[in-house]
Amino acid sequence: MIKAIFFDIDGTLLSYNTHKVLPGTIAAFETLRRKGVKTFISSGRPLMLIPDMPVQFDGFITVNGGFCFVDDKVILRNSIDKNDCQRWLEYAKQYDLTTMCFTEREMYINRIDPVAMALRDKLGFKMPPVLPLDELRDKEVFQFIAIQSADNDAKVLENLSHCRMPRWHPLFSDIVPENSSKAVGIERMLAHFGIGREESMAFGDGANDIEMLDYVGTSVAMGNADDNVKTHASYVTDSADDEGIAKALRHLSVI
Repeated sequence: MIKAIFFDIDGTLLSYNTHKVLPGTIAAFETLRRKGVKTFISSGRPLMLIPDMPVQFDGFITVNGGFCFVDDKVILRNSIDKNDCQRWLEYAKQYDLTTMCFTEREMYINRIDPVAMALRDKLGFKMPPVLPLDELRDKEVFQFIAIQSADNDAKVLENLSHCRMPRWHPLFSDIVPENSSKAVGIERMLAHFGIGREESMAFGDGANDIEMLDYVGTSVAMGNADDNVKTHASYVTDSADDEGIAKALRHLSVI
């Protein structure tokens, strides 16, 4: 029996086209609440970029598992090693790169360029405040976004001893602590509520959802997911634009 379901946001709960939760998903959440199934956000987004949605959540896994909370209780915080922060900022300065920085409750960007604007439009958020790289050095950072091609990721990681770079878009990659992932956040969230791993379910579409899909008892990839992501799912549903969540919940007899 499914007792907890974890939802990615972009390309899963929210379509990249409309940035809205579909009516069928809203109705499905209402049924889940009546049945006592707990629902959770599991996203690469930081807290301040999680939009208001017409559905309820029992907890939040943010910045790819780096900062997780239930109500006002923080159940996991895992920020990037200070030395790795310094190395990334030096690297970004040396190669004149654009980067976003996510702290616990704030986000910044060192400059606004066309790729950053494309990222803003794709995810449907407001552009964060601009802050020079040197002013980011003393922040406790949970995640950076590195705006660069995938060809350079290995070179970046040579300089970052305690980080990994899950990439879910050709234009940019996340930089997170090596021991942060959505799966780690789910493990901690399930323990908090006393729910078994086999009683958990997750929906996702991106490469940063793979650990999550591998971890839960029942995993669902959206129809708009990459082919590699789909191989990690128990079931592949329709796209985020075609009521994929509601259809999967019905097909798997959860609602």
